[in-house]
Amino acid sequence: MLLTLDSVKSNPDFHLMIKKAHAYLQERGYTEHGFRHVNYVSKVTEYILQTLEYDDRTVELGAITGYLHDIGNMFNRKHHGISGAQIVYTELRRLNVPLDEICTITTAIANHEEEIGFPVSPVSAALIIADKSDAHRTRVHKRNSSDIHDRVNLAIQDSRVEVDQQNKNITLYIDYDSALCQVMDYFEIYLSRMEMCKAAASHLGCRFRLLINNLELLGHVTDGQVAATEDMSS
Repeated sequence: MLLTLDSVKSNPDFHLMIKKAHAYLQERGYTEHGFRHVNYVSKVTEYILQTLEYDDRTVELGAITGYLHDIGNMFNRKHHGISGAQIVYTELRRLNVPLDEICTITTAIANHEEEIGFPVSPVSAALIIADKSDAHRTRVHKRNSSDIHDRVNLAIQDSRVEVDQQNKNITLYIDYDSALCQVMDYFEIYLSRMEMCKAAASHLGCRFRLLINNLELLGHVTDGQVAATEDMSS
């Protein structure tokens, strides 16, 4: 069959598995990983590939991958990329999706986490950037939480990805309320993810830029310290 994002979204099995994955993580105290998150990741993955002028089928497969990437969380958070890829592989084989397209989707899903993943294709690279860019206050369940992930996400008032195809830049813009949480706390949990985004952008032939409150970070990290154009904690 010709797999489309609409057919994936209307599939009751995928719909249920996304709900179950979100419910598991919510019970564990993680930030939101439900339909808001997967729709965001799907749209941004699609946007990155489309703006960089990949062919229509690659763009569609990217959107599908973004929508399905976190299904493995219904089993466990640990190695959810690999378990999710196995689930999606089985379901798509059952739907008679061409094996080559299944491989594109599942390889990207299995490689979207920084512990074990690598950007190995345009779809996987775009997925990584889309997934890691989704930090936002609306993902927090507990508003008075002392957990650093919740505090950092609460401080993020807005975030967006912009692709400059002509200059080959992919930029993540973040509006951050440092009165709620220090900017350095962001890097305590997101530094490895931003490094993965740099590698993903490079795979797409682009440079990754991170701007927090209109301050651009330099493209390197030394001895665990984040170099910035200004004092980010001020």
